[in-house]
Amino acid sequence: MPKNINTPGHRPKLTKTHKLSVAGVAALGAAALAFSAVPSSAQTATHETAAVSSAPVVYSQEQIKDVKASITDQLAGASVKAEAIAAKKQAADAAAAKKLAAVAAAKKQAVAKAAQVRKAKAAASRSAQRVEVKPVAAKTYANNLDGWIHESLDIMAKHKIPGSYNGLYRNIMRESSGNPKAINGWDVNAINGIPSKGLLQVIPPTFNAYHVPGTSWNIYDPVANITAAANYAADKYGSMDNVNSAY
Repeated sequence: MPKNINTPGHRPKLTKTHKLSVAGVAALGAAALAFSAVPSSAQTATHETAAVSSAPVVYSQEQIKDVKASITDQLAGASVKAEAIAAKKQAADAAAAKKLAAVAAAKKQAVAKAAQVRKAKAAASRSAQRVEVKPVAAKTYANNLDGWIHESLDIMAKHKIPGSYNGLYRNIMRESSGNPKAINGWDVNAINGIPSKGLLQVIPPTFNAYHVPGTSWNIYDPVANITAAANYAADKYGSMDNVNSAY
């Protein structure tokens, strides 16, 4: 016969579930007891904590050393460096452009100056072409012995025939006394049919052989006669100045 649980001295046996229930109730009771045991000063502590948190923060005035830059600082430094490089390149490009502009301006100025020089030369050339060429007045000689001798000397000089005024004059006076139409009819040349003629008594073959270009072919022409005789004397005697007798 089973025992009655209500029998005095009987202690019922607790199962595992009963034990867990009892433990939970005990825990709740302890928690309630602890909450009710919090002293009234706890609220004061809470207010003090809040007061401390709201107090102003004091920063140190001493510089912190050996602190590594953050990523933001590094990026900022790189940006500044890139801007400096860009500014330097911009300045270099501006300087190069200025130099090119100066070179172009100098070249343009040189071209303009050269054009002005060419224009001035062309104008000067046209002006020179427009200048009238004034003919040099022909030298005139007196139609006498003095004039004939001087004209002969000028022609002799052009052809490099030696002779002087005195040498010509002295031989003319001895041969013809200054008569351009004089003719010798008694010497050996006259006997042979080729008489001497003119101021310096030249025979026709000698006159023709030593005739000087630019003078007349007339043996009696005073200038032609003197110049041909002087040319012959230069060939045979070196100069009419060396002739002192019949030649």
